[in-house]
Amino acid sequence: MQNTAVYPGTFDPFTRGHLHIVKRSLKMYDRVIISVSDHEKKNTLFSADERVKMIEDVLKERGLDRAEVVKFSNLIADHVEEMGARILIRGLRVTSDFEYEYKMAQFISELNPSVEVIYLMATAKTLHISSSGVKEIAALGGNVSGYLPRSSNEAIMKRFGKKEESN
Repeated sequence: MQNTAVYPGTFDPFTRGHLHIVKRSLKMYDRVIISVSDHEKKNTLFSADERVKMIEDVLKERGLDRAEVVKFSNLIADHVEEMGARILIRGLRVTSDFEYEYKMAQFISELNPSVEVIYLMATAKTLHISSSGVKEIAALGGNVSGYLPRSSNEAIMKRFGKKEESN
């Protein structure tokens, strides 16, 4: 039986911070499933299919073949079990993340006690990177290439009608 972890999120767009969490997760687990939220109420810049493709391109580009990408729209507590996993990976950046994540872990534990939530702290290099911050900078004409893997940067530059900037 494979030691599988699920790393869920919106990933709109997939940042270097997200990539770092995936790489670290792969050191601990045989298989990491990156689960892209397809929740209808989320106001995303990219469709779920675009986000899946973006992440698949990053994984291929980096040779991360033990990670895979799926979409989900149900409760994460159920999705983890559907994926044959018991581990849920979450990244933490700042104290406001902790408060939100603590509440979510309580819900998940009540909904599915067999799911264990594991938190990975962001590093100093990725602590400030958020998808919402990246989108805001890009929308205002700023260079976000330092915050995104190549395929994510290409997608956001295309979305905002700009020539690609190098990493």
